[in-house]
Amino acid sequence: MTLYSWFVFFLAVQIIHFLGTWKLYQAAGRKSWEAAIPVYNSIVLMKIIGRPTWWTLLLFIPIINLIMFPVVWVETLRTFGKRSTLDTFLGLFTLGFYIYYVNYTQKLEYRADRKLTPENKTGDTISSLLFAIIVATLVHTYVVQPYTIPTSSLEKSLLIGDFLFVSKLNYGPRVPMTTVALPMVHDSIPLTKSKSYLSWPQLPYFRLPAIQKIKRCDIVVFNWPVDTVHYFFEPKGRPGVIKPIDKKSNYVKRCVGIPGDSLSIKDGFVFINGKKLVLPERAKPQYSYSVALDGKTPIDFESLFKELDITDPAGFTTEKRDTLYLGSLTEAGAERFKNTPGVTAVIRKIDKTDDNRIFPHINKWSQDNMGPIYIPEAGKTVALNNESLPFYKEIITNYEGNKLELQGSKFLINGKPATTYTFKQNYYWMMGDNRHNSEDSRYWGYVPENHIVGKPVFIWMSWDTNGKGINKIRWNRVFTTVDGEGQPQSYFKYFLIALALYFVGDFVWRKRRENKA
Repeated sequence: MTLYSWFVFFLAVQIIHFLGTWKLYQAAGRKSWEAAIPVYNSIVLMKIIGRPTWWTLLLFIPIINLIMFPVVWVETLRTFGKRSTLDTFLGLFTLGFYIYYVNYTQKLEYRADRKLTPENKTGDTISSLLFAIIVATLVHTYVVQPYTIPTSSLEKSLLIGDFLFVSKLNYGPRVPMTTVALPMVHDSIPLTKSKSYLSWPQLPYFRLPAIQKIKRCDIVVFNWPVDTVHYFFEPKGRPGVIKPIDKKSNYVKRCVGIPGDSLSIKDGFVFINGKKLVLPERAKPQYSYSVALDGKTPIDFESLFKELDITDPAGFTTEKRDTLYLGSLTEAGAERFKNTPGVTAVIRKIDKTDDNRIFPHINKWSQDNMGPIYIPEAGKTVALNNESLPFYKEIITNYEGNKLELQGSKFLINGKPATTYTFKQNYYWMMGDNRHNSEDSRYWGYVPENHIVGKPVFIWMSWDTNGKGINKIRWNRVFTTVDGEGQPQSYFKYFLIALALYFVGDFVWRKRRENKA
């Protein structure tokens, strides 16, 4: 929806509110026109139902307002004497329109001194749950979100089974675009194949102020730009679901190109503006390798694989078992193999075959050799021609919502001839550290700024499905930071010490109080 559409929608909601409540306002000793003034009517309504003024703010926060509206409907009915279970059911079942019936057909008795606290345990429990859900939703949407690493695309930097906290504050909390959705779930209702949201209405993209900008080498969580979830909700043979931006699948990769950069990949290494990208110490890029063996010296591969924590596919490529293929191996791991008796050569695999799957799908580049590619920056202008079109067509039409046509040899944008295009937002280039086992920007191109979710900052748990017993938990990764200098350090022991000190202190304090009493 455009801003104009939202303005019309907002006015329509205000008219609906006025028509359904103006007599209630009068019965409460207020003026009927107060029910017609946007925002002010909500402030007055909070005073009428005896609730704090700051509740008004919650009515205008996406997702939170979906919880608050039913609460306000019920509170309004009870303020005017409609306290029965049937009244509550009708208020909720009719989405608040039962208030129309009360407003026009019932004798209105305003109860300014009604009891605001729940009268039974059930009511108290429901109130507590609603409050907890509201707070949790606020935190989940605007502060920090839990996330689990599902694939090996960032091994060995982030592992399958790492449970993360993703900060929304670092890059600025994104206001939800999908306004009607279940709180604290993503695109589907757990344990079902049902969507957890309605695609309409949609808010325009808006992001609150950020603490920092996205830097090269930052690990970033974002919505997968080309996600259509084929066969997720639809049977085979039918189109997949086209999701709203903020309901697209969450991906996590390392940002290697920021707006304005010129990016190239040469033999698997990333170059930015002509210089090789220097990754942080914690980054452990992996590549595929072929390991040649002499066929005579016995090698304990099981121990070697365990030592190097090799988890991706590996196997012999010949019947003679003289060549071992490793799907993913760090440079340190490659050196370890080179120094292993019986290994005659360790060769990094470099893909030089033209592949049409590689962005921008012109069948000239491979996953290890591509570019240069310009990473679009908001406000910058590029020439629009047959050579540049494959790079920017998706940006012009899909990400920035223009109509692009080719009329003879001329390009038309929104019906007007165009030889250049100016970008409306920033774009980023995301790649996995596991270079030969990562579906990333090399395959689907740029990540728009409005797709950015947040920054992983903390690993609170790491679960190894291949571990046994207590070793299923990777204790050295529990309570570690994602970013920072040097190797990750677990703060779990310090947390346990602080927790123990708290309980001891609390026990001593209680004992002293008991002795004084």
